[in-house]
Amino acid sequence: MSADDERRVTITAIAREAGVSVPTVSRVLNGRSDVAPDTRERVEELLRHHGYRRRGSRTVRRADLVDLVFNDLDSPWAVEIIRGVEDVSHAAGVGTVVSAIHRESSSTRQWLHNLRARASDGVIVVTSHLSAAVQAQLRRLNVPVVVVDPAAGVAATDVPAIGATNWTGGLAATEHLLKLGHRRIGFVAGPPHLLCSRARLDGYRAALAAAGVAADDRLVQPGDFYHASGFTAGGALLDLDDPPTAIFAASDQMAFGVYEAVRRRGLRVCDDVSVVGFDDLPEARWASPPLTTVRQPLVEMGRLAARTVLRLAQGEEIDSPRVELATELVVRDSTAGPACR
Repeated sequence: MSADDERRVTITAIAREAGVSVPTVSRVLNGRSDVAPDTRERVEELLRHHGYRRRGSRTVRRADLVDLVFNDLDSPWAVEIIRGVEDVSHAAGVGTVVSAIHRESSSTRQWLHNLRARASDGVIVVTSHLSAAVQAQLRRLNVPVVVVDPAAGVAATDVPAIGATNWTGGLAATEHLLKLGHRRIGFVAGPPHLLCSRARLDGYRAALAAAGVAADDRLVQPGDFYHASGFTAGGALLDLDDPPTAIFAASDQMAFGVYEAVRRRGLRVCDDVSVVGFDDLPEARWASPPLTTVRQPLVEMGRLAARTVLRLAQGEEIDSPRVELATELVVRDSTAGPACR
């Protein structure tokens, strides 16, 4: 191990080298008595070797760089997450490196190479698939990882995950439309590999089932959270022989795509077709008409992810590996009772 590596070594690395858990190292650092004497001695020796001191010592280390990685950055949703991470990082005196891997293996390899060179103290991964190979490389680098809106499979691992109550949000959006009298409700889904997408779809289906409304597979169209897919899916729904009177899109950007599809057909949002989104981006308030949507606390999700990864970098214990922040239905002017067409 080089001198630079020794300066950068984390408590996670100490735990791995000692063959114990991170909480065990944390208990030793905090002077807890519930550690076996031989384990304590082994950890203490490694702490001395790597230059660690107890909390309160002038030489105690803290994280000074965090990596924040997205699939891509061309979404207002990403900006909200970045805002939250930056709020916490700036207050803690920690730098943030933002990267986009564009769903390409070559970009992922380059990012891992850069991460190794930077020796970042933690990684926040947003809606990106953490393959087993990538997780293994991150473990070898001894870098703590937190995931925001994980892909399928990640939640089953020991990687802490931050999300929102997506099922509840999907349920609330659909119930709102049902209460207005809609029975033909279209749904524009997000990427199926993301747990948040699946949960929103499940919430939609649960609301229909509870209301005794028969499911119609033609009313569920695929999307990818972006405007173009909302436009395509919205058009497909509106071109059905028996089109929906309302459309629930699993993201605000897709909802804006639905807006465009509605207008291209000479129809009016709200008057002819009710539309609901999911996210409550700033643009939702500025849209014409203002968009009824499900608010998920994106900035707070970013803040919590940053606080969590910084705690992990310091060897602290995490109370829960999976945290879901509350969603809230925000009713504006894009929804009304079904029109006669």
